[in-house]
Formats: sequence, C-alpha cells, structure tokens
Amino acid sequence: MTRMVNKRLTLKMIAGAAAASLLAPLSWAQTSATKFVSLVVPYPAGGTSDVIARALIGEMAKSLGQTVIVENQGGAGGTIAAQKVLNAPADGHAIFVGSPNELILAPMAIAASKFKSEDFQMIQKLGDFTLVVLAHKSIPASNVDELMAYAAQRAKEGNPLTYGSVGIGTIYHLLGEQISKLTGVPMTHVPYRGGSALMPDLAGGQIDLYFGSLGTNASGLISNGRLKVLGVISPERLDTYKSVPSVNESKSLKGFTYSLWQGLFVKKGTPESVIQVLHKAATSALNDPAVARTAMGGAQMVLAKPQTLAQAEQAYADSIERYRAIAKSIGLKPE
Repeated sequence: MTRMVNKRLTLKMIAGAAAASLLAPLSWAQTSATKFVSLVVPYPAGGTSDVIARALIGEMAKSLGQTVIVENQGGAGGTIAAQKVLNAPADGHAIFVGSPNELILAPMAIAASKFKSEDFQMIQKLGDFTLVVLAHKSIPASNVDELMAYAAQRAKEGNPLTYGSVGIGTIYHLLGEQISKLTGVPMTHVPYRGGSALMPDLAGGQIDLYFGSLGTNASGLISNGRLKVLGVISPERLDTYKSVPSVNESKSLKGFTYSLWQGLFVKKGTPESVIQVLHKAATSALNDPAVARTAMGGAQMVLAKPQTLAQAEQAYADSIERYRAIAKSIGLKPE
C-alpha cells in the first residue's frame, strides 16, 4: 500500500512539474501584460544594429503576445546601453542587441565600464556581419597592398591615414590597431558613437578608412561611388562582392581574417522559464522570411541557424576567450 501511495505521489509530482513548465511562459506573459519588451540597441537609430532590431520586433511581439520596442542608447562603446540592461530587473523585459564589441571588448578598453562579459547570457545568435576595408573615393588604391603602400607614404610624410570606428575597444578599432602592428604603418584612430555618424564623415572625406561591417549606411555610398571596398576581411571572396579581393589574397595582410557576430542577451540571473520564452520568440523571428530579407539586404548580415540555449551559451563563452586573446595580443589597455 505504501509503495502504491508513493508511486501516486511521484506521478502527481511529475505531472505538476510538467504543468508548471508549460504554464511558466503563459504566467510571465500574463503577469507582465502591462509592460513592454525593449530591444536595447547600443547605437543611434539608423545603424546596422538598429535595422536588425526593428526587423525582429514584429515576429517577436507575435510570439510573446506583448509589445516589443527598440530603444537606442548610444555612447561609450555600447557600455551605456549594456549598463542600462544590467540596471533593469532580471525579468526579461530588457534585451540587449549586442556583439563582442560591447560585451567583451568594451569592458577591457573603457576604464569607466563596471560590468563583466559574464554578467550577460546569450539567448540566441542572430548572425554574422561581412567585414571589409572601406575607403573614401579619393584614396589612390584599388586593393589592400596599394592601400598599405600609400598609408606608409603618408605616415612617412607625417600625415598618417585616419580610420573610424564605433568606439574605443570595438573590433573595428582593434582591426586598425592590428593592421598597424602587422605592417608597421601607423594610422590615427577616430572613434564615433555609431555607424550612422561615422559613414557621412567617411563619405565626406573627414576620415580616410573604415575597417568594419558592410551595413546599411555603407551600401548606398558604395553604389553611388562615394566609397570603395578595397578588400573583404574573410578567407575567401564573397558571392555578393566577387570582384573585390579577399584581404587574404594580399601580400601585406595575408592570413588577416576576422568575423563579427551579433546576438540577443539578457541579464544573468533571469529566470530560466523566461529565458525559454524569449529564446522561442527569437528563434521564431530568425525563421521569418522578412527578417532574412532585411538582414541580407540592408544590414549585410548572414543570418545564423537557430541555436539551442546550450549552443548559444557555449558560443558566447568561446568568443569571450578568443576576443580577450586578441585584445591581449595588441596590448589593449583601459582608457
């Protein structure tokens, strides 16, 4: 009799646990129905991250049964936006749209930053950006070798080329530093608050170069001839820019290949049931054809295949290790 009672209790407990796991997402949506979910973008409106975030909100709102908005919070290499998410309750209503730039490199480069990479949890990878060497139309070079020869000449004359980035410590800053280190050619770094501010200056000739993602703000400027792509920072040429050589084909920067991903993050300590709901909504958005069109078109991002939560966490941990090694190799110090 005792054994039978225990068996019934065990079955009840299993059934209860299963029911609780099914009701947890619904409970979160019901208890927070008066709140909205924010996708916090660490740059001003109009940039690549902003375009991707706005493409996601429709499908995510449908999945969550809640309003999803985009909040733009530029400045300090993305650390202001990151801190905003960390200052919010760990309830899933503030989601950071981030990359290694803001979450891994910025804490090592910006002395005022008060958080660690491990304070965030990735809930889904969104995709990978195409990285390129982009130059103002007046730069007398058609490939990377010609560019570095010209850069060496300018440096010798005491007038080094300038390159822009979206903040100190971002991968775009590190690419410039790494190129200078590998070639022995000094260049001057000019940080901006975001791509929407950087690209007009590059197109206007206020800065000479940009080593970074080929996104929304760049595509039109390339099409009308105000900017030119001198190389893609990938092992091979890209199908979308077959005529542009890979930097790997050059003599001066052979083997110089990098990529940059973007993902959705929440504050560490967010309840597992909430993370599951958000992961499902993000995965649904990745499978939306409209999001894919926006990513490949305006943002020049290759959408990721949806990952499990375990895969996303492992990918983030691996990136932390890799980017910290890159930062160490160039002697990145907090400023």
